[in-house]
Amino acid sequence: MALLTLGINHRTAPLELRERVAFTPERMAEAFAALRATSGASEAAILSTCNRTEIYLAGDDDCAYTVLRWLSGFHGLDTAELENAMYVHRDADAVRHMMRVASGLDSMVLGEPQILGQLKDAYALARDHNASGTCLSRLFEQSFTVAKRVRTETAIGENPVSVAYAAVSMANHIFSDMSRNRALLIGAGQTIELVARHLADAGVTQFLVANRTLERAQALAEARGGRGILLSEIPGVLGDVDIVISSTASPLPILGKGAVERALKGRKHRPYFMVDIAVPRDIEPEVASLADVFLYTVDDLRQVIEENVRSREGAAREAENLISAGTQTFLSQLRALDAVATLKQFRQRAEYLRDIEIEKALRTLRNGGDPETVLRSMGRGITNKLLHEPSIQVRKATSEGRVEVTRWLRELHQLEVQEDDVIPTTPEKL
Repeated sequence: MALLTLGINHRTAPLELRERVAFTPERMAEAFAALRATSGASEAAILSTCNRTEIYLAGDDDCAYTVLRWLSGFHGLDTAELENAMYVHRDADAVRHMMRVASGLDSMVLGEPQILGQLKDAYALARDHNASGTCLSRLFEQSFTVAKRVRTETAIGENPVSVAYAAVSMANHIFSDMSRNRALLIGAGQTIELVARHLADAGVTQFLVANRTLERAQALAEARGGRGILLSEIPGVLGDVDIVISSTASPLPILGKGAVERALKGRKHRPYFMVDIAVPRDIEPEVASLADVFLYTVDDLRQVIEENVRSREGAAREAENLISAGTQTFLSQLRALDAVATLKQFRQRAEYLRDIEIEKALRTLRNGGDPETVLRSMGRGITNKLLHEPSIQVRKATSEGRVEVTRWLRELHQLEVQEDDVIPTTPEKL
């Protein structure tokens, strides 16, 4: 079983390209159906976050370029443009890559924990669409196990470093006393939940949470003593907030330049701090051109993140050792699965040949044949049929110089090496 991973991330592609390659929830069913039909892979999974889009495949063929062309066509992109940003990992490298992703070692924020939940969601989505089989399921489960060990056995997660934490850290540079500021959080997913926690730790006590579903917005806001509203209510409250942080899965911007311009008129030069964590973006990029607005995207957070991540570099080296061990464990399991399938075929063939000889013997007995003669003939027949094809293949391999086949045969059947069979390694003396 061959494994393949194709993807782009924050290191290989700018935000503009990443947001064009992102998969929206509404198109996932279409994507899975088209991907499996096009690639020919028996198993598939798709991970799509603000910092990466990755496709995981298991099958018998190397279909990297086929998938690249499909991905380009699905999103209406130029294949060459996407190819320049694309990375491909195969087999052991694909296994190691998923484990590094799950452990947060391939993230913009080294060791950030959100990616593990996102990878679990990708696995669940693949199962919901009947796209994940034995091989990918085992790879996901092993990756989750390794990621848990990395979390518990290293200091990779001791310091609170994440995109959410970096966003709040930047807000501290704009506002000297954040207890006086009111925050509007757009979205109600895990990232916004983490943002709310970090804002509360920084002193913010006034929260508004806007979401497409009011119940979810209210639940998250009330946990922080705030209020939940619908997305359509944002223009009415925008003038009263100072901090706007957004992270939704919307394919189109939620907050436009016009709405922010209108809100600014009554603020008397009080600054806005805005962070758009979403891919595709929730806040129109043109908002950044307005006076008194400090707008940042996930890419703008990179410098803050790099400063906070240095403390985790030693733990990352320990984590890499755990990942190497986890990779070897998984590959051993995969080889064992292949061995089981081969042994099953071997046994089925042996039983088929046995049954042929048994039926032949029974016919002879029904016709009055001597039982002892029939049994001896049946034994010879089974032996000859079982050994015929292997004997031909061993002779062929030996004549071609593949002497390891003979050694394997001796090992498999625990045959002793006879002196006459040993090939001398030094010339005989004359």
